[in-house]
Amino acid sequence: KESHREPKRRRKESEYGLQLREKQKAKFIYGVLEKQFRTYFKRAKSMKGITGENLLIMLEERLDNVVYRLGLATTRREARQLVVHSHYTVNGKKVNIPSYQVKPGDVIKVREKSVSSPKFKEIKEMQVGVPGWLSVDRDKLEGRILADPTRDQIDTPIEERLIVELYSK
Repeated sequence: KESHREPKRRRKESEYGLQLREKQKAKFIYGVLEKQFRTYFKRAKSMKGITGENLLIMLEERLDNVVYRLGLATTRREARQLVVHSHYTVNGKKVNIPSYQVKPGDVIKVREKSVSSPKFKEIKEMQVGVPGWLSVDRDKLEGRILADPTRDQIDTPIEERLIVELYSK
């Protein structure tokens, strides 16, 4: 005899569940831990403008993310590691802090010592679409922050209002 079991039904996810999942997704995408994320949120809330947008803009302007967006690393995780290992300079100074906040006008460059490594030869060959708030010179392996990103220039699939709601409880 075949056993007929009822298919398991998934309950509709609660509002809290949705909010939590959105926060976890944002933390995962940007590689940020809970405590850091909460700090970003507090800062975003105290700034003028829309809290959720401020939060995303700060996450986008992390050095590790910008290195990834410029196509100077293949993934955010790799970007983070390359930053930690001091492969980049910001405005000519060595920076090895992934959470370093870049700002418009900053120039990010692969360090002279690193340029000849196979990794960066490979990166130089990559074709990458760079968002409008950044510009990159692939031959020189350097990028420039042209402006703060606007919400519509951030293509990360995050509904930041859910995160704001979660922290507003």
